Amino acid sequence: MHIKQFDPKTVSEEYLVMANDTANEMRKETLPDDPPRPLSEFAGMVRNLPPMIRATMWLALNEEESRAPGYAVAFFMLTEENQHLIQYEVYVEPDARRAGVGRQLLQQVAELAHRENRRLMMTDTSDRIPAGEASMQRLGAKKGLSMRVSQLRLSELDRDMLRQWQERASERAAGFDLGLWEGAYPEDDLVAIAELHEAMNLAPMEDLEVEDEHITPDRVRQMEQMIFGRGDERWTMYVRERATGEFAGFTEVMWNLNRPAVAMQGATAVWPKFRNKGLGRWLKAAMLDKVLKERPQAKFVRTGNAESNAAMLNINVALGFKPYQSQIFWQAETDKVIAYLAGEAVASEA
Repeated sequence: MHIKQFDPKTVSEEYLVMANDTANEMRKETLPDDPPRPLSEFAGMVRNLPPMIRATMWLALNEEESRAPGYAVAFFMLTEENQHLIQYEVYVEPDARRAGVGRQLLQQVAELAHRENRRLMMTDTSDRIPAGEASMQRLGAKKGLSMRVSQLRLSELDRDMLRQWQERASERAAGFDLGLWEGAYPEDDLVAIAELHEAMNLAPMEDLEVEDEHITPDRVRQMEQMIFGRGDERWTMYVRERATGEFAGFTEVMWNLNRPAVAMQGATAVWPKFRNKGLGRWLKAAMLDKVLKERPQAKFVRTGNAESNAAMLNINVALGFKPYQSQIFWQAETDKVIAYLAGEAVASEA
């Protein structure tokens, strides 16, 4: 094996094909019910990475460079917040594991983190690949956030409950209006929409050492370029206080035509001063009602929540979402990773 480094935005199609093939091998393990991701979707994502994100990709190639049994990507934000942090992913195909490939790729990530003065390295593992958690424990990484990925089978959804939630909201939240944005956000409301997205900073982050992200209209547009560039479609429902015109909360659902059976539940948030009015249930129920009526090809809705996010988990469980897989987000000090790779013993801090 030998390692090659690439800029995802400019990498040749030859290497992009191999990177996507290897990433699809990982998806077979973590998302066994989903079809492979086509090259067009992967290319659309990496070619449209936002300018505020600096990304680097590595491939562990065989001698002939005909396949890449190992793949790694790392990225960090070129923003004022979280300048201490780099996020990364390392994947090695099952038949190439325990041969030092992952270690070589991690070495590249750690060296980049050191050069960029990013003291903290963050990644996630899935319970579907036990080797991932084992490697984090050997590394001495700390558990930062436990996530539950849940899935709802739409054929089992209680439609009477959806109706009841919406009717109840019309009484408890009589001073609010429900609205919808399809696709890109409207320019006229973009400043207020950016402020509304800052409500996601209230989501539990448990022990992750991350700073709140300041969302600006420019950042919103940069993220939209990547979302739509990879072929996703998006619906966003919002509630707005009639008297003030202030946005109180929102929820979003996205899907890709390459996987028409799976809708992805994105962010859902309600500002604290507007809570206890049934707005979260109203948003979720109205969105699912729209999916049922207008997306008959959708069979499942999938979402992720912190295990400590009891309020949102309670809503999802009531709707019929069931555990699909578990994720753990880990963090490790860059200096400790470099020491580990140099052969120095590191005690587990999991």
